Amino acid sequence: MPAPVNTLKRRLAAGKVSYGIWVGLADAYPAEIAATAGFDWLLIDGEHAPNDIRSLSAQLAVIEGSASAPVIRMPDDNQAGIKQALDIGAQTLLIPMIESGEQAQRAVESCLYPPEGKRGVGSALARASRFGAIGDYLTTANDEICIILQVESRAGLAALDDILAIERLDAVFIGPSDLASDMGYPGKPGEPVVKAAIMDALARIKAAGKAPGILTTDAAYIEDAVAAGATFVGVGIDVTILSGALRALAARYPSGV
Repeated sequence: MPAPVNTLKRRLAAGKVSYGIWVGLADAYPAEIAATAGFDWLLIDGEHAPNDIRSLSAQLAVIEGSASAPVIRMPDDNQAGIKQALDIGAQTLLIPMIESGEQAQRAVESCLYPPEGKRGVGSALARASRFGAIGDYLTTANDEICIILQVESRAGLAALDDILAIERLDAVFIGPSDLASDMGYPGKPGEPVVKAAIMDALARIKAAGKAPGILTTDAAYIEDAVAAGATFVGVGIDVTILSGALRALAARYPSGV
């Protein structure tokens, strides 16, 4: 029996626009609620949300049975961390803060078993192989791993061509917030010079045959990004959706204190 089919990887390879949200509440219960909403994918955030490998595993488990493909964003490009995320069953990883072709190559190799990469072999212990029940996991896992690298700095943009030259890479995600900050416009990803750089990068990623990605909650920005070629499109964040709804409700019913 081979590794499970990665439907998101196939959607991105086919150039189909896929919409999803960031899942940052760091608990399986709200992740399961999000999995009932009908998004193409849900990204469990291991970079900025207070997650560890156990909470990532629990959220991955409740999302897997839904129509939404699970994605894990790693804290960084640490090889050991990537290995653990794959072993708990993640098939799509977003790896942040990529700033050179060499770093990108190392990150890609960390996701793949030899001879394509350098992922350590421990599948008999791993949830990814259903604890050994997937007999062909070692020989088929690489084919189903979707690797998305996150470029979010001027250095990353300068190295974009080198990053895009990596054949085994599936997608490149442009991080608007960090890029805006690095360009001198903290909190202003819509600043014209920042937005122009992002739209140019998305077009270059598409031209290179990779799937371009972005996250924004601005509807007009989303429309422009899709027009520029984005196909891995984040349109919301569960934390801000919840906090915004709660504050709006509280404002309707002031305490009177």
